[in-house]
Parts: sequence; C-alpha cells; structure tokens
Amino acid sequence: MRLDEIDKRILRALQRDGRMQNVELAKEVGLSPSPCLRRVKLLEDAGVIDRYVAVVNPVKAGLPLSLFARVWLTAQDAETIDHFIAAMRKLPEVMECYIMLGESDALLRVAVSDLDDYRQFQSTHLTKVNGIQNVKTDVPSQVVKQTYTLPLR
Repeated sequence: MRLDEIDKRILRALQRDGRMQNVELAKEVGLSPSPCLRRVKLLEDAGVIDRYVAVVNPVKAGLPLSLFARVWLTAQDAETIDHFIAAMRKLPEVMECYIMLGESDALLRVAVSDLDDYRQFQSTHLTKVNGIQNVKTDVPSQVVKQTYTLPLR
C-alpha cells in the first residue's frame, strides 16, 4: 500500500492520540467523516495500523527499571534461534527482542521493578535452557527520548 499525504496525516494524528474520535480525526485531516473512516479501515486492513494500545507509565505501574541485555546464543543454527525466540515471546518482562547482526546475537529490553527482580529474571530465564551462552546487561542512567511515533514525512 502506498501512503498519500492524507494517509500520513491520519497516521500522525492517530499516533498522537489513538482514541481520537472519527469526527475529530476527519476534521483534523481535512476530510468528511465517512471517507476518513474508510481510509482508517483501509489502513487497518492493509496492516499499516497494526493495533491500538495504551502506553502505560512504567514507574506508576511498578516497573520503573528498563534494562538492555545483549545475548550470545549457544549456537547459530535455526533450531537454537527458533527455541530462543519462542522462549522470549513467552516472557512478559521482555518488552523488545531483536535478533542482531554484529557482536551479539540478540538484544532484549527488559522491564522489572528493581535490580533484584532482574537478577532473578536473568538467573531463571536467560540461561542455557533457552539457548543462551552469555548475557551482558546494560543499565541506562537516563531516558533521553522514548517514542512510539514513526517520523512519517
């Protein structure tokens, strides 16, 4: 699907406020409500709009610590990688998981309440049982920018 300028305006508005009512959205992007709703539906059906979520404040939810774990796997074969991926998908603490090209095999962002919680998580889940050989954890000292908004131009 090729996005035109109206599609991009719709997406920018919904990225700012996913609960925006269609009438308000239509007014903001310069359409009448019916064509606006049709466009949103087309964007959803095409998978451009993947889903709608609430962004929860991690501090207020009791999970203020976000850590980055660089992971080295026990092997590079498809079975080991698939096993690792399946295991990470099941762990709610794993907010993001990327298979990497470069020094490490994977990069995780893990949300926990404190360092003790992470230590317990690491010793239970980031082990050889899940195909992991080694883990290096990075602790951010400050969040400078965190966004879920794509730069649609």
